[in-house]
Amino acid sequence: MSTKKNISYAVASAAALAVTLTACGGSGGSSASGGTWDKDAVVNIGSLYEPQNLDNTAGGGQGVTEALNGNVYEGLFRLTDDGKVDKLLAQDYETSADGLTYTFTLRDGVKFHSGKELTSQDVKYSLEKVTADDSQSARKSNLDVVKDIATPDARTVKVTLSKKSISFVYNLSYVWIINSQAKNLKTTEDGTGPYTLNKWSRGSALSLNRFAGYWGDAAANKQVVFHYYKDATALNNALLTNAVDVVTSEQSPDALEQFKSNGSYKVNDGDSTTKLLLAFNDKAKPFTDVKVRRAVSAAIDDKKLLESVWGGYGKEIGSMVPPTDPWYEDLTDVNAHDVAKAKKLLAEAGYAKGFSFTLDTPNYDPHPTAATFIKSQLAKVGITVKINTITPDEWYTKVYKNHDFTATLQEHVNDRDLVWYGKPDFYWGYDNPQVTKWVEEAEAASSTAAQTELLKKVNRQTAEDAASDWLYLYPQIVVASDKLSGYPLNGLNSQFFAYDIKKTG
Repeated sequence: MSTKKNISYAVASAAALAVTLTACGGSGGSSASGGTWDKDAVVNIGSLYEPQNLDNTAGGGQGVTEALNGNVYEGLFRLTDDGKVDKLLAQDYETSADGLTYTFTLRDGVKFHSGKELTSQDVKYSLEKVTADDSQSARKSNLDVVKDIATPDARTVKVTLSKKSISFVYNLSYVWIINSQAKNLKTTEDGTGPYTLNKWSRGSALSLNRFAGYWGDAAANKQVVFHYYKDATALNNALLTNAVDVVTSEQSPDALEQFKSNGSYKVNDGDSTTKLLLAFNDKAKPFTDVKVRRAVSAAIDDKKLLESVWGGYGKEIGSMVPPTDPWYEDLTDVNAHDVAKAKKLLAEAGYAKGFSFTLDTPNYDPHPTAATFIKSQLAKVGITVKINTITPDEWYTKVYKNHDFTATLQEHVNDRDLVWYGKPDFYWGYDNPQVTKWVEEAEAASSTAAQTELLKKVNRQTAEDAASDWLYLYPQIVVASDKLSGYPLNGLNSQFFAYDIKKTG
């Protein structure tokens, strides 16, 4: 789960493992206009998501993933823009017959930006940094299965698990390998990626320079600069005035026509995994009652909300599972908009005259707009909503950490994050023993086919239980100058690989 602006906490689950040997392979992107691309170009990237700090285990948020993941830091594996898992710093690996021991052989000749050579001790340190008590990493709970990490030699890492985890290698694609001797990682870095950190001017920009000692293919440009803006209008103006070359995620659909009608720009509509949720506290009355949750879901016209926020972009979604996940099934009809049904369910639950509740709402778009819409929709069935606007930091403490809420709005960015409904202690408190059992069995499955069938059951059951109200699936709109090519289109889990971007003169 992640706030689209500042927090990145929840976790995705398993993926099919692609074992193609790759360094920094090509990613999608528009075709650049004619001309020879400039290997010494500076690529200016516009974003709304500035890092909170530069450490992804210390609440760095979506912004630190966007700027540093894959660019400055690398993992043993890499999640590609099309959702595959490729070997990266791991040259090879073997799994024991019982599925409990993974032996990784590290790529030779890899150096950190400080000049130190990568060793197995750095991998051990990096994994332990993620699982440490004070870690805020999105992978922390997924790596609870790690029982022991051995380093028999400088290029070998042997990880023993306490139980089978079909998602283990997938989860490792999110773990940054960091120099075990590095300090002050909230403001500095020491990764192995194709770029080094040049300068971070808080509130303004973060620049990365091509790393001359990179072990793989050199970055296609000399420097990338992430420029940060407070709102979509300012970001779009920056693109129109050539202050930036590409916008990582367009948040103003009304502004798209000016780019679509201008041959100097390319508007790309990629695949998103970001879901906007009305998340109930399923342990707080009245949302302990499945009929109340279903009633609220049925009372809200998701299609109308999506249209009002995104125009013709984005998709309705009836569960936590986007179409790009293997266990996707269209469940939009399970709790489809039906005011009469909502009123009937409320009466059956003992709330014929409605009730009132407080909706904790993050203070950045589109949450305030969605909250106001939800308030007006629920008023039609007798439910009074009090909107309590809070900052991302307040949301993390109040909602995520302390579970002190009745309902909240939140974006969940990651793919394959359905599994959180199998965790009764997760912030929304959903607790269905059968779902928990299916999730555990899926993680211990011996094949992706078996895993997929189990998670399809989880998908349907959570939808029927209205565990949350999944309002809509975000579009992933990347707008770029026609002088650019090689930029990522889908931005899975907020990452934005910059190393393949080519810019013509």
